[in-house]
Amino acid sequence: LQVEESAVSLWNWTVTKHTDAVISDEQRAKLRFVACRLICLCEGSDPPEGTIRRQILMSMKTGKGWIDIGKAALADGFLENAMNSIEKLYAKLRKGSEGEADIQVHRADVERSLFKVLSYQAESAVAQGDFQKAVMCVQRCKDMLMKLPKETCYLSILCYNFGVETYERKRYEQSSFWLSQSYDIGKMDMKYSVGKEMQAKVLRLLATTYFEWDCSLYLDKALKAISLANQENLHPAGFFLKVKILLKSGASDEDINSALAEFTHFEMSLDFCLNTAKLLLEHGRESVGFDFLKSVPERFESSPDLGKITLLHIEFLLQNKRELLAKQKIEEVIIGHYTGKQLLPEALNQLHIILWDRAAKHYEEKSYSEALHWYNYSVSFYTPGQIDQNLAKLQRNMASCYLHLKQVDKAKEAVKQAERCDPNSIFTKFSVYKIAVLENDTDKAMEAVLEMGKLAEKPSEHEDNLRVDKNTGSNLLSLAAQIALENDQQIVAIKALEYLSEHLQDCRQLFTSLKCLVRLMLSKIMAENAEKRDEDINSILTYLNLAHKKLAESFTEEKFTGDMRILEAHWFRKVAWNLAVQFKDSPEKMRDFFVLSYKLSQFCPSDKAVLIAQKTCLLMAAAVDLEMGRQQVTPSEQTELFSQALQHLQTCKEVWKVLKLTGDFAKDPTDTLLLLYEFEARSKLNDPTLHNLMESVWEQPQIEIKTLEIIASLAMEPPARYPVLCKKALKSALNLHRKQAVIDAVQFSKCLHSLINISLPTGLTDLDTCVLQEVWDYFEDALSVVSSTDAYPEMEILWLMTRAWNTGIFQYTVGKYKEAEQWCGLGMRFLNHLGSLKKTYE
Repeated sequence: LQVEESAVSLWNWTVTKHTDAVISDEQRAKLRFVACRLICLCEGSDPPEGTIRRQILMSMKTGKGWIDIGKAALADGFLENAMNSIEKLYAKLRKGSEGEADIQVHRADVERSLFKVLSYQAESAVAQGDFQKAVMCVQRCKDMLMKLPKETCYLSILCYNFGVETYERKRYEQSSFWLSQSYDIGKMDMKYSVGKEMQAKVLRLLATTYFEWDCSLYLDKALKAISLANQENLHPAGFFLKVKILLKSGASDEDINSALAEFTHFEMSLDFCLNTAKLLLEHGRESVGFDFLKSVPERFESSPDLGKITLLHIEFLLQNKRELLAKQKIEEVIIGHYTGKQLLPEALNQLHIILWDRAAKHYEEKSYSEALHWYNYSVSFYTPGQIDQNLAKLQRNMASCYLHLKQVDKAKEAVKQAERCDPNSIFTKFSVYKIAVLENDTDKAMEAVLEMGKLAEKPSEHEDNLRVDKNTGSNLLSLAAQIALENDQQIVAIKALEYLSEHLQDCRQLFTSLKCLVRLMLSKIMAENAEKRDEDINSILTYLNLAHKKLAESFTEEKFTGDMRILEAHWFRKVAWNLAVQFKDSPEKMRDFFVLSYKLSQFCPSDKAVLIAQKTCLLMAAAVDLEMGRQQVTPSEQTELFSQALQHLQTCKEVWKVLKLTGDFAKDPTDTLLLLYEFEARSKLNDPTLHNLMESVWEQPQIEIKTLEIIASLAMEPPARYPVLCKKALKSALNLHRKQAVIDAVQFSKCLHSLINISLPTGLTDLDTCVLQEVWDYFEDALSVVSSTDAYPEMEILWLMTRAWNTGIFQYTVGKYKEAEQWCGLGMRFLNHLGSLKKTYE
C-alpha cells in the first residue's frame, strides 16, 4: 500500500512539475516509467475497477511519453500492458452488469481507451518501421469510427502525419497509402471531418508523393490527386504543382494553358506568378512562359514591384541566347530610369548583377569590347559624380577591359574614377599598379605595392563584401609579383613577394614565394657593389629565417605533408650552406648562414649526409665566433662571442655522438677540433670547469703532440692566462717527443724553448731551487738531443747557451756563486755545439 501511494505521489508530482516547465520531456518519461512500474508491481490477483482504470491511464501515458521523445521501442511493453488491463476491465464490467444495456455502456467506455491504445501502437510501429503492424492498428481504429465518430478528425490527421514521416524517409509507397487513408477517413463523417483545406493539403502531398516516386508510372494518379485537391480547396501551391506535373509529363502547350486558365481569376502574389513563369521557361516552354509573363503586368498594374517582371524577362532572353532582344529591354529600362519609371533599389541591384554576369562572361571569352558594352549599361544607372563602392569596382573592371584592348588612356581614366569612389581599396591600388608597371613607372608601381601591402595587413571593413575569399590580399600580391616579372621589373617583384611572404597562409605558396625571392635577390647581388650587397644579404637572411619559422609552424597544416616539408627544408639548407661558403670574406654573415643551414637541416631526416652537414655547420659557426672574439672587440662582445661558440660546440658534440654510430671516423679530426675550440672558448671566458675538461685530456692515450702545443699556446693567449695548464701541456708534448723513434729536433727545440720560457721567466733573480732544478733538467734534455743529432737548429742552441749563461749571471749578482758557476758552465757546454757562430762567442 505504501509503495502504491508513493508511486501515485510520484506520478502527480511529475504532472505538476512538467506543467510548470521544471522538468524536460525525457525526465518526465523516465519518472512516469518508474511510477508506472511501481503501480504494476503492486497489482493483486483481483484488483478493483479503479486500480485497473489507473493502470490503463498510466500505461497509456507512459507509452505515449516514450514515443514522443523518439524511444518508441520502450513504449511497446506499456501499451501492451494497457491493452491487457483494458481486457481485464471489460471482463470485470461485464461480470457486474445486470443487462444488455449495461454491457453496451461498458463497451463504449472501454472502446474509447482501446482506440487510444491502438493509435499509440500505430505511432510506435511507424516510428520503428513496422508498416504491417501500423496498418493493422489503424484498420482496427478505422473499424471503430462508426461507434466513435468524433475520433474521425484525429485518425485522419494521424494518418497524414504518418504520410509526412514516411515521405520524408522517401518511402513513397507507404506514404501514398497513409495519405490515401487520411483522405478516405476524412470523408467518412462530414460532421467531424478535418475540413476542405486539410483534405486539399493531404491530396497535394499525395500528388507530390506520386510525382517524386515515379512520375511516368504514377502520372495519372498524381494528376487525379492534384485535381481533387484543387476541387476541395483552390490554392496557389495546388496550381503550381499541377503545372509542374504537366510539364514533367510532357503535356502539350494547350493542356498547360488550360491549367493556367483555371487560375485566371484566383488571387496570387506577384512572386508566385513570377515563379510560375520561371518554371515554364526553365522547362523550355517559351511560348507559354512569355505569354504568361506578358499577362502578369495587367494583374499588378499598381504594384511597385513591376520591375521584377522585366528582370525575369531579360534573364530568360539571355538564357535563350536572345541577346539583342535583351539589350532592347535593358535600353527601355534605362530610358524609364530617366523618365520617372525607376526600378526599386532591390530590382536595380539585381539588374546590375545580371549586367555584370553577362560582362564577365564576355570577358572570360576575351570579347573585351562586348564586355565593355554591358558594363556601360551598368554605368548608365549612376549619376555623374556619384560616390559608390560598386561603381569603383565597375570602373576597375572596365579598366581591365581597356588594358586588354591596349587603350591605356581610357584605362587610366577608369582607374581615376575608381580612386575617386573608393581610394582605400586594395583592388583599386592593384589597378593603379598594373598601369604603372605597363608604363614602366617603377616609383609609382613601388608606391602601389606598398599601399597594397598595408591594406593586406589591415583590410577595410567596407571592402569585405568585395572579397573573393580571405586570401584576396595574398592573391593580388602574388599576381602583382607575376606581372612585374613578366615586365622585367625585378625590384618591384621583390617588394611584392616580400609582402606576399608575410601574408600567405598556404605553406606551399609561401615556400614558392620565398624561393623566388632568394633567386631574385641572388641575381641582384651579383650585379651590385659591396655597399648595396650587404643590405641585400641581410634580406636573404630574413627570407631564410622566415622559411625556418614557417617550416616549424607547418606541422599543424594538414595539406602540407611531411615529404613536402623535407623537400623544402633540403632546398633552403643547401642555399644557406652555399651562401655561407660564398660569403667567406664576411665572417659574421658566413656564421649566420651556417647556423641557419643547421637549423633548417633539423627538419630533414637524420641520415649520414645530413649529420655530417650539421656537424660541419656547427664547427664552422664556432670557429667564426672564436675568430671574431680574437679581434679587437670590447670585453662584453668577446664574452658574447665565446659563449655563443660554446653553445655551438655543445650542440655539435651531440650531433657528433650520433654521427659516429653510422660508420668509421678514426681519421676524422672532429674530436681534436672540438677539444681545441672548447678549450679556447672556456679559457677565454675564465670558465671554472676548464680544469675538469683538461683532466680528461691528460688521460687520453692517443693525444697528438701538435694538439698539446696548441693547447699550451691558447692557455697563454689573452685574455686567457693559465701558465700551469700551459706548462703541463708542454711537458706532456715534450714527453711524447722523447718517445719518438727518431726525434724531430726542430719541433723538439720549439717545444723546449716554450717550456723553458714559461718555467724560467726573463728578468727574475729570486727563483726557487726546485724551479731551477726543473729547468736545469730541460737544459740537460736539450744537450742530450743536441749531442745526438746535427739537425738541432743553431739559433736554438745559441738561445739555450745564452739563457743558461744569463741565468748564471743573475745568480752571481745575488751572491750565489756556486750556482752561478754551474749555470755558466752549462752555457759553455752548448758552445761546443755551435757551428759558424762558435768563434764569435768563444
